[in-house]
Amino acid sequence: MLEILDQNQVDVFQKKGFLLIKNFYDIEKDILPIQTKIGELIKLVGSSNGLKLGHPENPSDFDHGFSKLIAHDRKLGGIVYDAVKQIPAFIRLVSSSRHESIFSQIRSTDVSGVAGGGFGIRIDNPNEEKFRADWHQEYPAQLRSLDGIIFWSPLVPVSEEMGPIKICVGSHLDGIAPIKTRDPDHPEKTGAYSLVLSDKSNLIDRYEKTAPETFPGDLLIMDFLTLHCSGHISCNRSRWSMQSRLFNFRESTGIRHGWKGSFAAGSDFRAFHPDIVRDP
Repeated sequence: MLEILDQNQVDVFQKKGFLLIKNFYDIEKDILPIQTKIGELIKLVGSSNGLKLGHPENPSDFDHGFSKLIAHDRKLGGIVYDAVKQIPAFIRLVSSSRHESIFSQIRSTDVSGVAGGGFGIRIDNPNEEKFRADWHQEYPAQLRSLDGIIFWSPLVPVSEEMGPIKICVGSHLDGIAPIKTRDPDHPEKTGAYSLVLSDKSNLIDRYEKTAPETFPGDLLIMDFLTLHCSGHISCNRSRWSMQSRLFNFRESTGIRHGWKGSFAAGSDFRAFHPDIVRDP
């Protein structure tokens, strides 16, 4: 299989638990078709609910009118969220042979899988703490295999005010962190959002942090065990990003669990790793 990364990039990923690949995607071929279809779906949901949202002059402003849409009715944002993950151009990117090549190169495996229920286009809105992802590892929310990688890419520029992903450098090397399945500070959170690290402050303080700024076309990959969280948005625009997850079918824990998914698949992490859960 084609080797896309050089050895230094592979070494950086193995050591730090993440790697940022600048300008990985072709804007015209890969990104613009997705942005354009998202814009059309926003307009379609708006018009079907009596809103005239207009048409953006620049394709990069594809989310023009989205803030007006959710201000009119927040539930309409949920309709858009469910719809955009079904855009064919996005699905083609999820199953990209280049993603598979990167995974196979890093994990030295010939049998990888796309985590069902583990791909989508995330929309983080300003001032919505309920849906902001706090410090976490991907594995408890995804399962499938301990040997997994997140493929994350922004659809809007993610500068400091847009709240870039915060990462604990090298945290993947310490294995699965103990968790609680209910967040006492945010009881309104449900599903994967309700997971909280046990003794979070002391755990996070151990590591060097980084929060790389990213732009459409960039690809950020992270180990399933790398501690990370969503940043706080301090501007008025929503943060749009694409995620998919690949996992190694040959990893022993995944084989033992039959590659079951977690919350999106209706499974409970406690049934798979009761030793990691610190619920009262």
